[in-house]
Amino acid sequence: MSHLIRILLSRPQSRHARRSLTTSVTFHKNKGLEDENHPLTRTLNILKNDMKKVKDFFLPNNRTNKVPEITETSTLNNNKKHFRGEKERSPEDVFQTHCDVLVIGGGGVGSSVAFWLKEKARDGLNVVVVERDPTYARASTVLSVGGLRQQFSLPENIQMSLFGAEFMREIKDYLGDVELNFTPHGYLTLASEQGAETLKRNSRLQNELGARNELLNAVQLKNKFPWISTEGIVLGCHGLEQEGWFDPWALLMGYRRKAKELGAHFVHGEVVDFEFQENSEVIIHGNIEGEYQALDKAIIQTPDGKRRSVKFAICVVAAGAHSGEVAKLARIGTGKKSVLQIALPVVPRKRYVYVINTQGDNAPGLCTPLTIDPDGTYFRRDGLAGNYLCGRSPNSDQEPATDNLDVDHSYFETNVWPTLARRCKAFESAKVVSSWAGFYEYNVYDENGIIGPHPYYSNLLIATGFSGHGIQHTPAVGRAICELIIDGRFRTIDLTRLCFDRIIIDRPMLETNIV
Repeated sequence: MSHLIRILLSRPQSRHARRSLTTSVTFHKNKGLEDENHPLTRTLNILKNDMKKVKDFFLPNNRTNKVPEITETSTLNNNKKHFRGEKERSPEDVFQTHCDVLVIGGGGVGSSVAFWLKEKARDGLNVVVVERDPTYARASTVLSVGGLRQQFSLPENIQMSLFGAEFMREIKDYLGDVELNFTPHGYLTLASEQGAETLKRNSRLQNELGARNELLNAVQLKNKFPWISTEGIVLGCHGLEQEGWFDPWALLMGYRRKAKELGAHFVHGEVVDFEFQENSEVIIHGNIEGEYQALDKAIIQTPDGKRRSVKFAICVVAAGAHSGEVAKLARIGTGKKSVLQIALPVVPRKRYVYVINTQGDNAPGLCTPLTIDPDGTYFRRDGLAGNYLCGRSPNSDQEPATDNLDVDHSYFETNVWPTLARRCKAFESAKVVSSWAGFYEYNVYDENGIIGPHPYYSNLLIATGFSGHGIQHTPAVGRAICELIIDGRFRTIDLTRLCFDRIIIDRPMLETNIV
């Protein structure tokens, strides 16, 4: 009689342990191991490969470099290909029909996951990344302002930002020759009397965890930043180390290039469906015994219109603003029973970024931090010619349509400019010189990232919903997902509180410092 695997929602730690690749093998009574794609067969092949590497390391004389035998037939075949104009296909050109880990989404988070998996497992894992827009023209990663800060209210976000700063400082050790153009001028978060106590409490926590920032009263703010108007401001928090902004495109390309160099496969296509496999050995609370269906394959539509399937052992949803749509394909939020009734609460939300120019007197200088007003309006310098990036998240009743990336310039006039002009006199004459729009992968539940395993599918992990602060956390999130897959648990930063389970038990992880 088959053993029954019970997945208990009340035991998240044991659930994490079951996500490790080496313990996710299901034994099927009627299927032998002659299938080279059987999970156990692949695991044994990995172990054999690892043992060979160990043997070669300790016994270098054992290595043999055999020259492939050139036969008349092989030469003839090559000549035929050359005559027909056929090119040798690189490994990247070959569509992977099977993989160990399928990552849906090749933006900052997905590419980071691929990098960490290949960095840790090397040839031990076959990793495939599916990205529907390899130009990244509409990707949240490259349309962000590239901020890095530790000024958060949740310990997990602070710790992830601290590791992000460490990763970027040592970027060449991780990704090779990547130039992030990091500008270390910090963040300046301003608070009215109403928000002063929260700012103090957050600053205390941030410094306890290893960040360095200082609290400044209105007089101290004016002395340090002569351009600022402290009207309505009683306190400010200024980051002194490891805060600023960087080039998100360079970081994304660094992840992608290094992951490919280590053997990851990037596929241009879109996941349009999943195939499922019945597994009577798994029982889920709320399901009738024998009804459980596991995720088995992803159906990918490539640019030529063809649909191809990829069988995977583990799937990671890191599709940014479109993660909620991908989750629906896996029946998450559309099921009639158990936790499949609960949707992944991630939707696209459009945000505008305006580039303004001012030549006014007493404009914010070269060392001006990224400044955030109590109403959420922010700005930072952009180069040396008097340009500044600025923006503000709209109120819930002002959310723009997400069917395009058009910019509403009237929003700047009515919602952004008045705050800028009040905070700095030089901005009274500022003019918009360019602008763009991008999507937040917005978590409508608590505006915080969802990181970790899905409670229903034992082979599905989620990394999405960062609501505007994801790019700086990509080093930590990629590493965390890698740990869950390889080690079966979080090892460096415990992100258990950010798992999907919090939505089921209605325990929001509210982050007060959302920009």
